[in-house]
Amino acid sequence: MKIVTIGVYGYTEEAFSQALQAAQIDSFCDIRQRRGVRGARYAFANSQRLQKRLAQMGIRYLHRKDLAPTTAVRQRQQEADKANKTAKRQRAALGQTFIQAYREEILADFQPQSLLNDLEPDAKVIALFCVEREPAACHRPLAAEKLQQTLGWQVEHLTP
Repeated sequence: MKIVTIGVYGYTEEAFSQALQAAQIDSFCDIRQRRGVRGARYAFANSQRLQKRLAQMGIRYLHRKDLAPTTAVRQRQQEADKANKTAKRQRAALGQTFIQAYREEILADFQPQSLLNDLEPDAKVIALFCVEREPAACHRPLAAEKLQQTLGWQVEHLTP
């Protein structure tokens, strides 16, 4: 089994689809709390449209809201961004308060076996998806790290 992490920012719809195909993704795990993206440029990543495109590509879709940061956890990052005068899309890395809160409030209760139970038996390459371009600026590598530590899965981070 292999985990691939991917965000949407920086991709065109075509390049995003090509990246998924090149990585041989068979299962797509959306770990966003809210499954929409503002603006026409990234409308292809809005849940219904995304699910339709993935189905056309033969990729199974899962939404795992239990891996999404809660509003309270996200608020900690917003406070750090404000203090550092950093726009969300310009952030290069998550703050330590967010990382600690995500690990304590989300990952501490997450049971990796529950993800395995949601996958088809033939799943081999699973994408963890959120929006941020840079893995270090997103929670998806933290979730991938937990899966790697617990299940021994290989992890690769895709960027545009």
